[in-house]
Amino acid sequence: MTEEPFEVPIGDGVLVGHRGGEGSPALVLHGGPAMSDYTQGLAAELAHLFTIYRYTQRGAAPSTVGPPYSIESHSQDAIAVLDGLGIERAWAVGHSWGGHLALHLAIAHPDRLLGVVAIDPLAAHQIFSEAGENLRRRLTPKQRARVDEVEEMRRAGTATDVDLRERWTILWPQYFADPSAAAPPAGYSIGVDCSRDTNASILEHFERGTLLAGLASVELPVLFVHGARDPMPLWSVEQTAAIVPGAELVVIPGCGHFPWWEAPGEIERAVAAFLAARG
Repeated sequence: MTEEPFEVPIGDGVLVGHRGGEGSPALVLHGGPAMSDYTQGLAAELAHLFTIYRYTQRGAAPSTVGPPYSIESHSQDAIAVLDGLGIERAWAVGHSWGGHLALHLAIAHPDRLLGVVAIDPLAAHQIFSEAGENLRRRLTPKQRARVDEVEEMRRAGTATDVDLRERWTILWPQYFADPSAAAPPAGYSIGVDCSRDTNASILEHFERGTLLAGLASVELPVLFVHGARDPMPLWSVEQTAAIVPGAELVVIPGCGHFPWWEAPGEIERAVAAFLAARG
């Protein structure tokens, strides 16, 4: 897929992204939060279905937009990207935290969306402890201790970018159904402040029940795609999909958190069938 870069100014900074593909516009939201965009492979898989617009969110290089870091600021950025590119409505295609953000957009800005595709998302339930334990299960005691140490530092605001990248390198293979076959780690930049503050905002919205309360009123087409062996628990995605009127869920057998690497073509097939069923 051929892509071209774009930049959207936000305050004193810019959000840096790429566009490519053909079809209805789709805003691709990467996971993290606070990571640089890693969705080139996902964009390539969907390039025959959508015109893809993907960008690195605030708080991570090469984008230069700074605080505040919250559900609200990330949501406003997504709408600002649409505005800056002259797009009235688009599909929100989000992976992991990006899927979580897409669900918030469906509640807060339904008039700007054509629909949502949530790929292995952080769904409507607070599953951090369960997912964290799933990720730690196959670690050595030394690795587990280091991951826990960095996590405590992150919450306290003392972790550095180097610390977070070390933690990510340890955990990365555990997101795959077969850790020995994991792709090289993605998301080369991790913004420390953005990671801490955005996760705090996510927890605040979990306490409010924002998604649990709001998703029942969503009238957009919504597709969930989830790997059966993703450490992000399937039960949460199943229950979240059940809240959204008319939502569909496709589970990919034997797949972890990154279907476009682990099961190439499965996301494209799921999305193509979903779109075809809606004419």
